Amino acid sequence: MTTEPNHEPLTIEARPDLTGGRRVGVLLSHGFTGSPLSIRPWAEHLGALGHGVAVPRLPGHGTTWQDLNTHRWDDWYGEVARTFDRLCLDHDAVVVGGLSMGGALALRLAEDHPDRVAGLMLVNPAVSTRRLDVRLLPVLKHVVPSFPGIADDIKKPGASEHGYTRTPLRAIHSFMQAWPGLVADLGRITCPVLLFRSDDDHVVDDSSRRIILAGLGSDDVTSVELHDSFHVATLDHDAPMIFEQSEQFVARCAGRA
Repeated sequence: MTTEPNHEPLTIEARPDLTGGRRVGVLLSHGFTGSPLSIRPWAEHLGALGHGVAVPRLPGHGTTWQDLNTHRWDDWYGEVARTFDRLCLDHDAVVVGGLSMGGALALRLAEDHPDRVAGLMLVNPAVSTRRLDVRLLPVLKHVVPSFPGIADDIKKPGASEHGYTRTPLRAIHSFMQAWPGLVADLGRITCPVLLFRSDDDHVVDDSSRRIILAGLGSDDVTSVELHDSFHVATLDHDAPMIFEQSEQFVARCAGRA
């Protein structure tokens, strides 16, 4: 299966000479039907500061929506978990983050490895929905392969994440099936958390933010409202705010603030 060049994974080597002698790693994950392209500017900003940054391409992404429909939550989590393990091997501290489903994957990492995740950055993470039609997914996914796409919910004119134009139902149902376990284990997260939430998000409603903030076990949580962005805020008007606050957050979590 071929992959568009812009959708390829991104790796930036750490520059400890820029980070006080410490090797600081950052793992960022893109969202459902997107690709590394949607968070590349975020990754490049942190990489330019000397952090070792890794942005994996989740299985089934950056190819076709039909390919994505053959993959499941365990495939996506397996990819980020392997990337996280590699970062931990040669970095003194690792901060993880993600957009949308990438935020859910980052949450799972922090739940599974509370002793190794130094900090958690979330942009419009998804662990819930108020949409009633999702109750039909267990049946619909066997009848209809896809729904209209959810990509490019971006307020900024001309910006695009070049995601899929269709939402594969078997794959999205697998993601939603992971939500109860994610929510149940939120109390295991004790690291600092930085959560960005767009006021006007047409993909993920505010129920996810409320559930996450209520369930976290951390006593170091910062919630930031984004007033000028839609769902893909990492490519939207508020992206510079996300980058700047992430920069400060990573420095603090890595013990350099």
